[in-house]
Amino acid sequence: MDLYMWVKYVHVLSATVLFGTGIGTAFAMIAAHLRARHQPAVLATVAENVVLADWLFTLPAVIVQPVTGAVLMWLVGYPLTSGWIVASLILYILTGACWLPVVWIQVRMARLARTAADTGQPLQPAYHRLFRWWFALGWPAFTAVMLIFWLMLYKPDLF
Repeated sequence: MDLYMWVKYVHVLSATVLFGTGIGTAFAMIAAHLRARHQPAVLATVAENVVLADWLFTLPAVIVQPVTGAVLMWLVGYPLTSGWIVASLILYILTGACWLPVVWIQVRMARLARTAADTGQPLQPAYHRLFRWWFALGWPAFTAVMLIFWLMLYKPDLF
């Protein structure tokens, strides 16, 4: 396998991990919220696992994506000013701007749920407020990632 195909393979694999982990953890959080809304121990465990998945899978993929993307641009000779690359980078930054607060929110939700479970108290209203923010921030991030996939595949001449 030549260098281009190896780097492309790693790029596609990391994109798959990034999107797949995001979809999987989003499903787990939403399902737990809907099915175990009044079970803080369940919500705490799910949120703790989601945070762990972000550190183990999402963070490395977030780092690998721009590195392999830059190498692919260099190997193929695409200029950084290509419209589809500029749009992809803007969307990637938007995704990160949503993801960073989401990670903090997930950590906070896990702590609130764990405290409620350990003390036998109901969840604080702050947990539900954070969940709404977490849910709202997920939509622009997922939409941006799907648009990035489209841009990477079609490479449209945008400007």
